Amino acid sequence: MIRGNETTASLSKSSVLELVRNSEQAPSPEKVILVFLLNIGALIIYFVDLAETEDFKISFPDSILFTDTGFNAFFLLYFGLRLVAADDKLRFWLELNSLVDFFTIPPVFVSYYLKKNWLGLRFLRALRLLELPRILQFLRITKNNYSIKLSKLFAVFLSTWLTAAGFIHLVENNGDPWVHPGNSQSLSYFECMYLVMVTMSTVGYGDVVVQTALGRTFIIFFIIGGLVLFANLIPEVVEIVESHKSYKSSYEVVSGKNYIVVCGNITLESVTTFLQDFLLEDKGNVCTEILFLGESLPSLELEAVFKCYSAYTTFFYGSALNFEDLKRVGMGSASACLILADVHSLQPYTEDTSNIMRVLSIKNNYPNTRVILQIIQSHNKVYLPNIPSWDWRTGDSIICFAELKLGFIAQSCLVPGLSTLLTTLFIGKENTETRRKYVENKTLLEDKDYKVMSFQLSSDFAGMTFIEVCRLCFVKLNLVLLGIELKFGSQGESAILINPSAQIKLHRNTMGFFIAHSLAEVKRAHFYCKACHSDVEDPEQIKKCQCRSRLHAKPLSEKLKFYRESLRISDGDPAKSRSPGVLPPLSLIDGVSDVQGEEKSRVVLDSTGRFHWCDSVPLQKALLSCKDQALLNLRDHILVCVFGDADSPLIGLQDFVMPLRASNFIYHELKDIVFLGSLEYLQREWKFIQNFPKLWLFSGSALSCADLRAVNVRHCAACAILSSNTTALSNPSLVDMESILATLNVRSMQSKPSSSPLETVFGARALGNQSEPCYKRIPITTELKSSPNAQFIDQAFDINSEVPEQGQLFTSAACTGDIFSDSFLNSLLSITYYNHHILALLQTLVTSGTSPALEEQLLEKDSILSRNSDKIIHIASRARSKLALLPVSKRLLTGVMQENSFGDIYCRALDLFGILCFGLYRLMEEPNPCKNRFVIARPRSDLEMLPTDLLFCIVPFNIATTDDL
Repeated sequence: MIRGNETTASLSKSSVLELVRNSEQAPSPEKVILVFLLNIGALIIYFVDLAETEDFKISFPDSILFTDTGFNAFFLLYFGLRLVAADDKLRFWLELNSLVDFFTIPPVFVSYYLKKNWLGLRFLRALRLLELPRILQFLRITKNNYSIKLSKLFAVFLSTWLTAAGFIHLVENNGDPWVHPGNSQSLSYFECMYLVMVTMSTVGYGDVVVQTALGRTFIIFFIIGGLVLFANLIPEVVEIVESHKSYKSSYEVVSGKNYIVVCGNITLESVTTFLQDFLLEDKGNVCTEILFLGESLPSLELEAVFKCYSAYTTFFYGSALNFEDLKRVGMGSASACLILADVHSLQPYTEDTSNIMRVLSIKNNYPNTRVILQIIQSHNKVYLPNIPSWDWRTGDSIICFAELKLGFIAQSCLVPGLSTLLTTLFIGKENTETRRKYVENKTLLEDKDYKVMSFQLSSDFAGMTFIEVCRLCFVKLNLVLLGIELKFGSQGESAILINPSAQIKLHRNTMGFFIAHSLAEVKRAHFYCKACHSDVEDPEQIKKCQCRSRLHAKPLSEKLKFYRESLRISDGDPAKSRSPGVLPPLSLIDGVSDVQGEEKSRVVLDSTGRFHWCDSVPLQKALLSCKDQALLNLRDHILVCVFGDADSPLIGLQDFVMPLRASNFIYHELKDIVFLGSLEYLQREWKFIQNFPKLWLFSGSALSCADLRAVNVRHCAACAILSSNTTALSNPSLVDMESILATLNVRSMQSKPSSSPLETVFGARALGNQSEPCYKRIPITTELKSSPNAQFIDQAFDINSEVPEQGQLFTSAACTGDIFSDSFLNSLLSITYYNHHILALLQTLVTSGTSPALEEQLLEKDSILSRNSDKIIHIASRARSKLALLPVSKRLLTGVMQENSFGDIYCRALDLFGILCFGLYRLMEEPNPCKNRFVIARPRSDLEMLPTDLLFCIVPFNIATTDDL
């Protein structure tokens, strides 16, 4: 029984100690506030004693002495509990709070015993003011970064000031203990505070000075620390107050002045990139003011950026989720609100949903404000149509990085170099100097940066087919027409058509998409008049003529006639005519029966008719091993190297597969796709792609040469290396480490260059030969998170040549079409603000026809991967042109003229096959052992073609790209 009691007592003691220890490690707010208030009470008693005493050895009223003794009794008890609970006893004695208790508690008990008081070191209680910011946070008085930082600075300054004044007061009123007679002087505490302030501010009036040696020694060291404190702390406080006052101000809306609001991920990198792109679009004539709404105060580097662009940028501190902050920046009158996303976020879902909540806040308060949103993952777009005031028809736009990026890379697997061509035409500027380095006849290249632009076509084109208008624009106006925006339906729905069928006739007020150098060139297609310009040979002479006004002044009956013509193709089923982004049912498409003749039985499309579909394939059935015969027979396939594990964020391989399984491809054109990566990661992605045909999985790594040999990398048609979503690294060069090493691995396994230049990109089957394809150079597209890392995989420069700058190095690597960087997509935000149709066109090209309207239709149907056997919808949906890279065949080179220029090839391809050419992929000049090529966007019409050239084309859906033209 006694032993049991001892055990119980031991357990009770250990429980108490554990309770005390836990209490000290995580003190409750109530306890911290109580201790702080008692310390402030002891400090107030110290000040009362200073005011009532004239001598340091005098009796005090019992009430004050008893109260002070009670406070210190509590401090002593609390000190003992902290000492018992401390894990490191030696460190505990050196803590600031312990030193304060050690020097202030004993003198009080001595004073109580002697019934006399001595002020002593009780001024050290002022150091407890350092706990003030913590107390204010507990009381929810300081909630934001601004107030917390300001309270900390104030606490440091005040505690230092009062403590230093108390020490000067002590030593000056007592004098040096070793000096006889004493050298003390009578100074009040206020005079000591005045002396400390004058010392810290370096003013030094000299009206109050210290006389003791202790005081002067203290002043020597205090000047060093106090000067630093005063010189840095006070200006910082003033700057915080002023900046907060400035950043918390309201924007004054001026009638007729355009401005935009930018919110979301406001960082140094995102702001710098956005400003460079936005100012580039304005060509130096900035007419739009930019208001940045940030949820945290800008850093010093970011402030410097705002000051550099202070003429047209203003920063406001606030949140798009707060109505008052939206009101301060005048969101209701803004031209648009642009929401930036953190592309490198390790939690993409959280980043996307946060930005979608910002859209919801903006649209709820200001439904008419146009919003342009960046998101990372495409499946998060489903939330936006649920917002009642979200309407893509009014300019609301979504820039999805995963969809566009993976679409770019997927199309590059079918059309090597396409990513470079499209980014040159839509986003970036082409580096002419780098391009000239590899062109033999440099005089044939213009120093122009061609870009895609949109403008309304002339009314004289109404009733003509696209091919007729396209040829006329090229020959007469020196313009390349890529596509049109066709309006149909009773509610003004529209669809972007790329090289549409001859059955589609142009209407009045049709918008065209051109490749041109300037807007002045594009306006030629708007001003063109048959009566006035049919005989004009110089395109620059085509300007607005006098008869244009009569053409615009059409009678009402004729306007109704044109309107009925525009609605004629949508007659019939009203439900189908209200499906924007999807062409109305076309039973009159040329060549449909030829395309579907032999493969009608095995072709199955999804519910929209836009993608090839199959029944769900079990994971184990799609998983290949080294012993599988299907793996040994793999030829002409697409190899996709994926990095990721069971915990990595999903890349979204569905966005990569969908463009490669578009229904405008004939079934036998579909290439097998093999995903090489971690099985744990591929298993998570498989449920989103299991309904697409000809997909295979292989568990392994692109960093292993054995795994690359197992998937027949030497016989693949193309290889895509997708960058992993790794954790943030201090060195940006290491972010793309796995992608770079995998690229070098694949390159090391390609066989020696072929004697035939065309075989470096195309296999024998692509040229019409049905023998086994032999790829001598593997087209590789590598995704890089950081564009300067292109220097590690670039092979365009000779080793012995002078090392170029990183920007030029990246351009030279990208011009071969081997690299795609996320930085390419940053410019889309500015481009979309100025013309949202350009984003829609790019999305149509890259994703094989996906549009906001189609996404709304898919959202209503709940699933894109459901089977539908409606042959009419299949025919209509498949009538879409496709991108291709074709060699210059003998049929295109044979013509009346002896010289075969790009203009001749363009016209022959358009007339014979309906193929639209808009770029060139040319071999670099020798020495070029790797047979690298570079991209020429919109070649000059008189550029002489070479037999080894490859053409970037838009091919009608009923022409197989594997046929010999």
